[in-house]
Amino acid sequence: MIERARIGILISGRGSNMIALADAVRAGQVPNAEVVVVVSDQPNAAGLSKAKERGIETLIIERRGRQRTEHDREVVAALNERQVNLVCLAGYMRVLSSEFIDVFRGRILNIHPSLLPSFPGLDAQKQALEHGVKWTGCTVHFVDETLDGGPIIAQRVVAVADDDTVESLSARILDEEHKLYPEAVSLVLANSQAESGKAKGSDSES
Repeated sequence: MIERARIGILISGRGSNMIALADAVRAGQVPNAEVVVVVSDQPNAAGLSKAKERGIETLIIERRGRQRTEHDREVVAALNERQVNLVCLAGYMRVLSSEFIDVFRGRILNIHPSLLPSFPGLDAQKQALEHGVKWTGCTVHFVDETLDGGPIIAQRVVAVADDDTVESLSARILDEEHKLYPEAVSLVLANSQAESGKAKGSDSES
């Protein structure tokens, strides 16, 4: 039997992508998975109450002016304690330390509101409008030490209208993010489970 994936989601604010992902998991759209914990670095993050409403454990691990590595060690310890094997960033406004990335390398996903590698970093929608592009979108990628630069898993394209504002463009991109993130997580888990099955098969043959 394939082991069920245990997902931990990190948020800093409203957590709309967390909600979309958690609801997709609960509906069976992300097979063989469960969201076991939602962690926020902000005690007033609106997404915390949404997670609680869904019966998901929530944790507040504040930065409190600490060094990034010290804060990340506490987050990693909490995730390991709950046997999390896939970490999903959903509006988590903190760059992860290399120590955190090393622990979960190849198992950390992030969603970004542009077609990476275009417009990494903050204010991606504003960047798109200022550059006058006709198409933008959203990207789910693996997290590594580069800012929004890890390997791309999946993307969705959004047309830019002539009268778009940052707010109107952001809203349309966000709608696509909510669809893309569960699809990308499903893809990653399916590939992981396939690789695990191959490894077990080769072990039994040897």
